[in-house]
Amino acid sequence: MGERAVPFAPAYGEASLADLSRSLLACLGLPVPNPLGLEPAGRVCLLLVDGMGADLLDAHPGCAPFLTAHPRRTLTAGFPSSTPTSLATLGTGAVPGEHGIVGVQMAVPGEGRLLHCLRWTAPGGPPIDPDAWQPAETAYQRLAAHGIEPVYVAPPYFRDTGLTRAVYRGTRHWGADTVDDRIEGARRALQESRFVIVYYGEVDLFGHLKGWGTPEWLEQVAIVDRMAERIADGLPPGSVLYVTADHGMVNAGERIDFDARADLQEGVRLLGGDGRARHVYTVPGATADVLAAWRAALHGRAWVVTREEAVEAGWFGKVVKREWLGRIGDVLAVSYGDTVVIASEREPLESRLIGVHGSLTPAEQNVPLIEIRR
Repeated sequence: MGERAVPFAPAYGEASLADLSRSLLACLGLPVPNPLGLEPAGRVCLLLVDGMGADLLDAHPGCAPFLTAHPRRTLTAGFPSSTPTSLATLGTGAVPGEHGIVGVQMAVPGEGRLLHCLRWTAPGGPPIDPDAWQPAETAYQRLAAHGIEPVYVAPPYFRDTGLTRAVYRGTRHWGADTVDDRIEGARRALQESRFVIVYYGEVDLFGHLKGWGTPEWLEQVAIVDRMAERIADGLPPGSVLYVTADHGMVNAGERIDFDARADLQEGVRLLGGDGRARHVYTVPGATADVLAAWRAALHGRAWVVTREEAVEAGWFGKVVKREWLGRIGDVLAVSYGDTVVIASEREPLESRLIGVHGSLTPAEQNVPLIEIRR
């Protein structure tokens, strides 16, 4: 993928997942801005493919002949390029600094513990209320207020999880396990609703386990291509299918183990984020020393900045709510190239992943927006 001297900035306000959310509402007739200029449609189906980055799709167009034959533009995920953050961005139409889900693992301010957003667990204290953690009105609630009940077609075990509540609030969950179940669920849901989201996570899963570009990963992209074609064939007249993703991916190379590095541990209170976008929370008075140590250890491998520098650079958007600042690390370490900052003892499973994401590189940031109209 190559290294970059500067971070690849998300296109907030122009071509990001937040802009897609607002434009989809406008496409369905709500009186809101339409930054992407989407044309009106009677019904919308959004196929959200976890991990299918635009640059990755470009590298293997032969695996997706149906998708690559239709009009496409490129959006950016936002920072960090992680599933919880992107789902919240798409779900609210707000940038991460506004909705507050700023990483896979974030500090619960003042409590000395981390919230893991995918699992929605925060050991060491009471459960975290998803409605309070992400209080913004969702795009789906806005649709419901205008008489459109959104339907979310996804595996049944997603129902009522903390992350689902935080980012899909306002949808009706339609449980569907297999590819065929999701295609049939989309077809039937579109008979009842004008807005349907279909989630497919296996591209991301096989990327993590096997690496992007591997035969297993390519097979999943081909499955998505056939899935999109079958959903499109079943669209009611006047409908549109949009296909997008929550982030891209790179394959891990150099692994720097926080749990084996005393120089990285000194002065660190909590380690959050993920291997490509670390939130480093420091003990009082240690931020400058931690910053220096991490910059020295990750020179030429990561952008290492303070919270204030990340906010000023607009990584989380133009606005970061004051109440969310404590969720952001005192120091952030955002890898480029193929470097990953793992934690082999506290994150044994994640430390072995091959495909990774979260950073500010094109391969992780760029996601497709493919349009198929009927």
